[in-house]
Amino acid sequence: MDLDADLKPAEPLLALRGISKRFTGVRALDRVDLDVHAGELHVLFGENGAGKSTLINVVSGTFPPDEGTFHFGGEDIRHLTPQRARSIGISPVFQEFSLVPSLTVEENLFLGREVTRGGILHAREMRKRATALIDELGFDLDPSQRVDDLSRAHQQMTEIAKALLGRVRLLILDEPTASLTERETSRLFELIARLKSQNVGLIYVSHRMREIRALADRVTVLRDGRHIRTLDAATSTDSELVELMTGRKIDLLFPTITHKPDKVMVDVENLTLADGSVRDVNFHARAGEITGVAGLVGCGKSELIRAIYGIEPIVSGTIRIDGLPYDFPAPRRSLRNGVAYFPANRVAEGLALSRPIRENASMTVLDLPAFARFGVLRQAVERTTIQRVMEQLQLRPPNIERTAGALSGGNRQKVMLGRALTRELSVFLFDEPSVGIDVGAKLEVYEFMKRLVEAGAGVIVVSSELPEVLALSNRLYVMHHGRIAAELTGAEKTEQNVLASFFREHLVAEVA
Repeated sequence: MDLDADLKPAEPLLALRGISKRFTGVRALDRVDLDVHAGELHVLFGENGAGKSTLINVVSGTFPPDEGTFHFGGEDIRHLTPQRARSIGISPVFQEFSLVPSLTVEENLFLGREVTRGGILHAREMRKRATALIDELGFDLDPSQRVDDLSRAHQQMTEIAKALLGRVRLLILDEPTASLTERETSRLFELIARLKSQNVGLIYVSHRMREIRALADRVTVLRDGRHIRTLDAATSTDSELVELMTGRKIDLLFPTITHKPDKVMVDVENLTLADGSVRDVNFHARAGEITGVAGLVGCGKSELIRAIYGIEPIVSGTIRIDGLPYDFPAPRRSLRNGVAYFPANRVAEGLALSRPIRENASMTVLDLPAFARFGVLRQAVERTTIQRVMEQLQLRPPNIERTAGALSGGNRQKVMLGRALTRELSVFLFDEPSVGIDVGAKLEVYEFMKRLVEAGAGVIVVSSELPEVLALSNRLYVMHHGRIAAELTGAEKTEQNVLASFFREHLVAEVA
């Protein structure tokens, strides 16, 4: 990770001028300018679909620009490919991982750049270099472990390590903390500070204001594929950035929700899961309110609602839905019982990216007579229903025959939410509902939850974002190490009390 420092201080490491990129029927980038200096962290900020992903794909050589100029290290760059980008020191870490699951960490690190002697792989040298890099980064990674045995957080670490193997001059990080714990995020921030001191330039994509405030030197705002403005992070305000991003003033990030708690819709007693991620949990959620579940990554909060829906195996405990025992939960049975689940990982679990929006939104209703008769899909009914639902959710653009993979994160979330409007449901389980989506899309998701609750549904929201789960929930459970650490209501529902629950449980565990 050593760098040349032969550039003049005033000369940008990366200089893009007038970059445009079109896809079929869509102008993704419209004459965008961007400068990144050596030793600078430059944030790209914008709504989903603003052009951020397209721009970093152009910089990393994945997409060729249709027009514009590209200078890197003072040289004019043409016909850039991902391999050439890495060879000149441009190293991306995308939100969607590029790892081979069946290979080990070290095999992924050296994939395409293996160390050989006389045509034979030099395994000892690769192991030595992989171990040294992982130690230098301070990551808790075993080079010999297979990627498909790693947690998503450890896969994220592997991606970052892979990007930093070799000579790096420009590092691109796309929502890098989405899967990391607070401790791992802190290590990443320390690494970023070290890279900046070594004159590495960084492009950083994030929707999290706290990260922008902690890290950014400058912020470039994109909207509808256009460069809106570049600002100094130190002198810009959150409201200014959000207004530039959305093109409108946003006074309230969280809507005012009228909670009217009614009957218990979900009741969990002494629940323990097979993998031990949840142990002896007692929990309930009522109709007419949002029940929040807070906790650090890995605390068991996601596993709790996945078990209720029927994805995680249960070894003991009782679940009741609307007062009736629910033995052997399974996703299909849950839907028939009026329970819907919206996973955090939309790519791996939520959507079939290669299939049309129409099919993705209708997949939860194919067992209903209105949509299928004698095993034959009633396509006209499906098309009419899904078109109406997507218009109601303001999908942009509203073409239901586009593939789900072509959508931004916010629009992908809307496709999943659309399933909730296609059949009668009374319980909604949201796992990290705002991960990877922008402020404007978050507002739409929160308004969707507000409508559900005020119509009498029971809503459970699991989130690692404390401001989100505090603002949305009427009652809040705090989980720590697989157990309920606290149940907070009313004036007790504060960030200080949530954090105190983490530390109190940690101290109890240490003493035990």
